[in-house]
Amino acid sequence: MPKIRILVVDDSVVVRRMVSDVLAADPQLEVAATAANGRIALAKIPQVNPDIVILDVEMPELDGLGTLVEIRKSLPSLPVIMYSTLTERGAEATLDALSKGATDYVAKPSNVGSAAQGLECIRTQLIPKIKAICVRVLGIQVSLPLAPSPISRTNVPRLASPRREERIDIVAIGVSTGGPNALASLMPSFPSDFPVPIVIVQHMPPVFTRLLAERLSAKSQIVVEEGSMGAVLKSGCAWIAPGDYHMVVASNNGQIVLRTHQGPPENSCRPAVDVLFRSVADVYKLHALAVEMTGMGQDGLRGCELIRELGGQILAQDQASSVVWGMPGFVANAGLADKILPLDEIAVEIIRRVRNGRDSTRRFVALSQTLESRISR
Repeated sequence: MPKIRILVVDDSVVVRRMVSDVLAADPQLEVAATAANGRIALAKIPQVNPDIVILDVEMPELDGLGTLVEIRKSLPSLPVIMYSTLTERGAEATLDALSKGATDYVAKPSNVGSAAQGLECIRTQLIPKIKAICVRVLGIQVSLPLAPSPISRTNVPRLASPRREERIDIVAIGVSTGGPNALASLMPSFPSDFPVPIVIVQHMPPVFTRLLAERLSAKSQIVVEEGSMGAVLKSGCAWIAPGDYHMVVASNNGQIVLRTHQGPPENSCRPAVDVLFRSVADVYKLHALAVEMTGMGQDGLRGCELIRELGGQILAQDQASSVVWGMPGFVANAGLADKILPLDEIAVEIIRRVRNGRDSTRRFVALSQTLESRISR
């Protein structure tokens, strides 16, 4: 079985050595080369022909963003994972990189207490993403501890049994790897008078979630905010769970509000999709719509099971349009999804289901029809 060949690009000698040592210890990975800045990396890429590039965001001479732009000119499909610091500057640069074609990102370990813990962070966060992305983009065969069965002619996910579509009062979205770009595609499709609230878990660290919310809000007709304790849910608004905090919905004196807490991680995640989805199922029951989108692992599966059990509806992103078909793949293969859709059809289906059972404004109907016509073309 061929190994995944990796180019590690970072201006810090210590970081290059740490990352290289951890990656090289995995029998399925090979560090093909290292580079101290973007210019050196661009010269080495045609020499070593890597399968994937780990690219530091902040470097002298040519930084990560500039390097990425040059890579994409000649190698549009070469997977690139940005390696970012947990700072506002690092988060801004990482989100810029994702918008310019980076495949995903990993935050550099900080305040972990020891070198051993830092190495463990690299091992548990970076290696699974490298493998999952290379399986998806390049078709390289490696073992993945949490991966649903791929779709084949003999293994087609079964849809949930058809049933009456109840009125939808909330849309809950779970997303991870590839999520920022998927959300950037999805959120601008919703009109300003969207009649229900939207709650989102995107696996991201602190600072990143706030900046992501601000960027999505600037590009969308609805308001997108980072979730906060006590925020009252209202139509035409969306909330993204804050990094390192679980987010739930709760009933409070006749209103539905957000609660945030730092309970134990679930599925190695905080925020976790399952935590949000369970609360949505508890409060909204059969009036909930869950949407499981691109991401590694199976966070959201248990929450979808509960939403389905209580009569709610579920959509899953399809394999072809997902950066990693983990989270939606598990939901699809479990037969929980009412529909499995490509990314560019998810907004249309959400709007259709939300419109069902309530009087729709002409603008809301027109928007849905416009989106449907774009897809049909």
